[in-house]
Amino acid sequence: MPFPPTPMVQRRLAQPSSPRHAPPRLWRHALVLVAAFWLCLPASAQEAPYTEVQRLVHAGQLDAALQRAEAWLTDKPKDPQMRFLKGVIQNQTGQTDAAQETYTQLTQDYPELPEPYNNLAVLHASQNRFDQARAALEMAIRLNPAYAMAHQNLGDVHARLAAESYARALAIDSANTPLRLKLQSLQTLLGAPPAPQTR
Repeated sequence: MPFPPTPMVQRRLAQPSSPRHAPPRLWRHALVLVAAFWLCLPASAQEAPYTEVQRLVHAGQLDAALQRAEAWLTDKPKDPQMRFLKGVIQNQTGQTDAAQETYTQLTQDYPELPEPYNNLAVLHASQNRFDQARAALEMAIRLNPAYAMAHQNLGDVHARLAAESYARALAIDSANTPLRLKLQSLQTLLGAPPAPQTR
C-alpha cells in the first residue's frame, strides 16, 4: 500500500556549530514534517489506531504513542503505516538506531515506498553520513520524481557536502580568498556564521 505524496515543506537548513555535528533538532523537525502527511490521508486510512497514535505524537505523549503503535504491530507486524509512525516516534524519543532499523526494514519490505528512504536519509545526514543520505534520497526521488521534500533534502545534503569540501580546501590553501568567499557565501546560505578566519 503506497503512502500518499508528502506535501512540500519550507524549512531552512541551519549550519551545525561544527562541521562534524549536524543539527539534530533540524533533522528531527524534518522527520516530524514527513510524518505530517498522515493528516492528509483519506478518512478511511485515518481510522484508529493511526489517528490516535498521531494525536498522541502531536500532544507530546511519545511514550504512550509508542506503546499504542507497538500494541497494534503485535497483531499486524507488517503494517507499513504504523511501522513508519513507530520510526518517527523512535527518532523523536532519541532512539536513533532503532528508528534507523525501522526505516531500513521498511525499505526492504516495501521498496516501492519513498518516504522511508527520505527519513532514513535524514537520520544519515544527522550523523554526517552524507554519502549514505544522498543515496537514500536519490532512491526516494527515483521512486517518486515529484517528491518535493526529497528533492529539498537532497539539495541540503549537496550543500553540506560542498561546504565540507570548501572547508577542507581552505585548510590546505588558507590564502585562497575566492575560496574563502565561496565558503562564507555557502555558510550564509545554510544559515551559519562564517568560518573563523585563519591568519
